Amino acid sequence: MRADRLLSLLLLLQNRGRMTAPELAAELEVSVRTVYRDVEALGASGIPVHAERGPAGGFRLVDGYRTRLTGLTDVQAGSLFLAGAPGPARDLGLGADLTAAQLKLQAALPAELADRARRIQQRFHLDAPAWFRDADPVPHLAQIAEAVWEQRILSTHYRRWSGAVHRLLCPLGLVLKGGIWYLAAARAAEGVEPVEVVRPAVAAPAPMSERTEGGVRTYRVGRFLSVETPGQRFERPDGFELAAYWEESARRLEAATRRRTAVVRLSPHARRLLPMWFGAAGVRALATAGPPDAEGWAEVELAVESGSVAVGDLLRLGTDAEVLGPPELRRALADAVAELAGRYR
Repeated sequence: MRADRLLSLLLLLQNRGRMTAPELAAELEVSVRTVYRDVEALGASGIPVHAERGPAGGFRLVDGYRTRLTGLTDVQAGSLFLAGAPGPARDLGLGADLTAAQLKLQAALPAELADRARRIQQRFHLDAPAWFRDADPVPHLAQIAEAVWEQRILSTHYRRWSGAVHRLLCPLGLVLKGGIWYLAAARAAEGVEPVEVVRPAVAAPAPMSERTEGGVRTYRVGRFLSVETPGQRFERPDGFELAAYWEESARRLEAATRRRTAVVRLSPHARRLLPMWFGAAGVRALATAGPPDAEGWAEVELAVESGSVAVGDLLRLGTDAEVLGPPELRRALADAVAELAGRYR
């Protein structure tokens, strides 16, 4: 354990420069006294650590000293070569950079770790898009990614279901979900001066139930018809965390869309297909399944969307399912089936 801590201390000083004993203690989760002992141990082993006295003092490595020792285990080194899928990196305009970074990392690793990393690449491949669906064409993705990085406002035309709209957006982050790229962005005020650094229309992401038109919203990147970068910059909202925003948005989206519960009688074949066709809602439904009857059919409670969407989803189960309730949904299924029967008679 102490060897790991000494290595962490060395890498902290190498990557961050001068650090005080309390700062190092907080990072390493040890006492200040332990930090002093560890610094002495580094010095005794030949690492040139310089101590600077005074209120602005601290510890730093002698100028020019670098170590190629990474402290990576074989599993950690191999996992780095799975960290970036080549397709998404290429979409972002970073394909060549990812390849160059992996080559540099491979060259810096000890021989045994480099060999494991090569074997990882030969045996594992990440393919982000879902089956049986082409990924969206995203001609503006690289430009949007640059604006996210540079904190620059985007002037966009976006295709909504009701038609194209113009939006000035403060792009906060990109998410790749099931092969589809999404942009989390806040609305910027109209008429911003080109040299002005502006704040987004929202100070921080509120819960979805409280969001207004000016809040942080999600945009499908493939629906941007045009994207321009006028030159204005913006300040990121304090406290905004992309991962937390996305997780909360996804949870609330599912809760908002699947508000109804259908009682469905399913054959064994339909129960096997339920997770593939209904995702997490299908998995949860299987947990509610009652005991199978003599024919092997069982009842489940399945969260569904409303109206025609639920009818279309449930029709996918074909003759392997019977909707028992609610009554209005059962009638809607019966009407749809009768219309189909008449069409194919």
